[in-house]
Amino acid sequence: MRALFPAALKTFIAIGFVALLSACVTEGGMPVPKAKPGEPKLVENAYLATKDANIDIPALPVEEIPQEYRRQSVYFETAEAPGTIIINPSQRVLHYVTGKNQAIRYGISVGRAGFEWAGTAIVSEKKPWPTWTPPAEMIARDPKLAKWKDGQPGGPTNPLGARAIYLTTNGVDYGYRIHGTPEWRSIGRNASSGCIRMINQDVIDLYNRIQGGEKVVVLTRDGQYPTRLILPPPQPVKKVAPVVVPAAIPSFNPLLQGVPPSLQAPAVTTPSTTAPATTTTTITTTSGG
Repeated sequence: MRALFPAALKTFIAIGFVALLSACVTEGGMPVPKAKPGEPKLVENAYLATKDANIDIPALPVEEIPQEYRRQSVYFETAEAPGTIIINPSQRVLHYVTGKNQAIRYGISVGRAGFEWAGTAIVSEKKPWPTWTPPAEMIARDPKLAKWKDGQPGGPTNPLGARAIYLTTNGVDYGYRIHGTPEWRSIGRNASSGCIRMINQDVIDLYNRIQGGEKVVVLTRDGQYPTRLILPPPQPVKKVAPVVVPAAIPSFNPLLQGVPPSLQAPAVTTPSTTAPATTTTTITTTSGG
C-alpha cells in the first residue's frame, strides 16, 4: 500500500503539470497565461456632428446602426503587423490592426453581386474630400452620370464622401478605393461597384491612422486569405447605336415632266421614327463606386 501511494502521487503531479503547461505559454522561461479574447469595446461619441474643411458632417442616429457595424476595439487574432488593413466582405467589416491580436473594427459596404473582388494591395494615396470622376464604363451603365464626366467636386453629396484611400496592386490601379459615403444606411450591405464604403466619421478616423504604403488584404467571399488577385467578370453594357436614315427616294410627279432637274424644288423627306438599335459591349475594366 505504501508503495502504491508515491506512484499515485507522482501521476497526479504529472497530470497537473501537463494541464498547467496547456493553459500557459512561456516567455523568458516563466509561464504566462494565454491571452483570452476580450469583449468588444464600442468607441463612444463616434458619430457626433462635426465640421470638416468647413463642410458639415451630420450626426448619425447610433441606434439605427447595427452594433456589429459600429466602430469598436476588438480582439482580432492575426499574424499581420500593426497598420495592416484586413477587409472581410462576407461579414462587411474592416479591421485595422493596432497591436498583437488587437484591432479597430469598422462596418463597411462592399461590392454587390458581380462586382466582388479579393486580393492584396497597398495604400498608394489618400485625399480629403476628393473629386469623384465616374469612369466611362460606369457612365455607360448609368447615362445620368455623364454630367460628372469631368469630375464632381468634393462635398456632402459626393459619392466618395469625406475621405478616399486609393489602392494599387503591383503598381496597377484597378479603380478600387476605401472611401466615405453620404449613404450611411448602405453600411453592412453589398451595395457598391467594388469599392469599400465607410461612414464618413469612420473613414476620417481610419484616414488619420494611416500614413501610406500600408498592406491591405481583401479576403475571399468565404473569408479565406487570397492567394492571387481575383477581379470581377466583365460587365455587359448596352450602348445606343446611331440612327441611319436611308437616302430619300425621289417621287414621280407628272406635272414636272419635261422640267429640268435644276428648276425643280427639292423633295421634302420625313425623318425616320424607327427606334434606334442597341448593341451590347463588354467592359473589361473594373470601376469603383
